[in-house]
Amino acid sequence: MDFNFSTLFQQVINGLSLGSVYALIAVGYSLVYSILSFSNFAHGGFLVVGGYICYGLLTGFDVAFGREVLLSVPSMGGIWLAGLGAMAGAGAVAVLTERLAYKPIREHTSMTLYLLIASMGVSIVIENIFVILVGGRFRALPQGTFPAATFDLGGGVTVNASDLLSLGFAVFFLGGLQFFLMRTRWGLAIRAAACDLRTAGLMGVNVSRLIGIVFFVAGILAAVGGVFLSARYTLYPQLGGITTKAFVAAVIGGLGSLPGAVVGSLLLGLAEMLTAGFVSSQMRDLVVFSMLVIMLLIKPAGFFGKQISDKI
Repeated sequence: MDFNFSTLFQQVINGLSLGSVYALIAVGYSLVYSILSFSNFAHGGFLVVGGYICYGLLTGFDVAFGREVLLSVPSMGGIWLAGLGAMAGAGAVAVLTERLAYKPIREHTSMTLYLLIASMGVSIVIENIFVILVGGRFRALPQGTFPAATFDLGGGVTVNASDLLSLGFAVFFLGGLQFFLMRTRWGLAIRAAACDLRTAGLMGVNVSRLIGIVFFVAGILAAVGGVFLSARYTLYPQLGGITTKAFVAAVIGGLGSLPGAVVGSLLLGLAEMLTAGFVSSQMRDLVVFSMLVIMLLIKPAGFFGKQISDKI
C-alpha cells in the first residue's frame, strides 16, 4: 500500500478505536495489580462472560446457548439493557472468583505466585465452561446492535459509528473510573491500599470489601471491552485470549499505573493498525510482542512504572 496522508489518518483513527478497547481491559489488569501485586490472567474470562451475557440478552438465552434450557428467556431487546446486564454479570463473576479462588490463598500465604497460578486455572475453567455450555462456534452480535453508519471525512478517510462509540465509551468509563478514584471515599481507600494494603487495613479500611470493589470494577471494564470486541470481531469462548495484548499494553505502560495502561493501549492499537495498513496484517502480532521485548530490555518498569507507593 502506498504511503499517503489519507491512509495514515485512516489507520490512526482505527488504531485509537482499537487501543481504547484495549485500554478498558488493560486498566482492569493494572487496577488489580496495584492492590494485590499479581497479574490476574482470569481477566480474559470476565470479558467472555460479559460478551455472552450481552449476546444472550439480545437474542434470548435459548438461542444463545443453542439448546433448550430450563427457562427460555426471550430477547431483552436493546443494547443498553444487554450492556448493563453484561457489566453486572461480569462484575459479579469477578467478585465470586476473588472470593472463591483468591481469598483463601491470600489468607494462607503472602506469595503472589500462587495467586498468579490460580488465575491461570480460573481462566481455563471459565473458557471450558463456555465450550461445554455453548460450544466453540463463532457468533456475531445481532445485526443492528450498533449503528452501521459511516462518516466520510474526505480524502477517502471514513469513520465507522461503532468505532466512535467504542472510543466514546472508553473515554466515559475511564473518566468515570478516574472520578471514582479521586473523588470518592472508596477511591481514596483504593489509592491508600495501592500504597500499602496492610497499612490501609490497620487504618480501618475493610480490606476484603475493598478488594471485592476492585474486582467488581475490573469486571465491569472487562465486560465493556468484551461487548465491543464481540462487535468488532466475533464472540467465542477463547475470545479472552485477546486480553494478552491488553496485558502487553499494561506492561508497556507500567503495571499498576492506570495512566500507563491507557497510554500503552493506545500505542499498541496504533502500532497494530499502522503495521496492518503499511506493512502487512500478518505482521501485527510480531510488532506487538517485539514492542514488549524491547520495552522489557530497555525499561522493564514501563513508561510510567513507579514504586508501589506511587502506583495510583
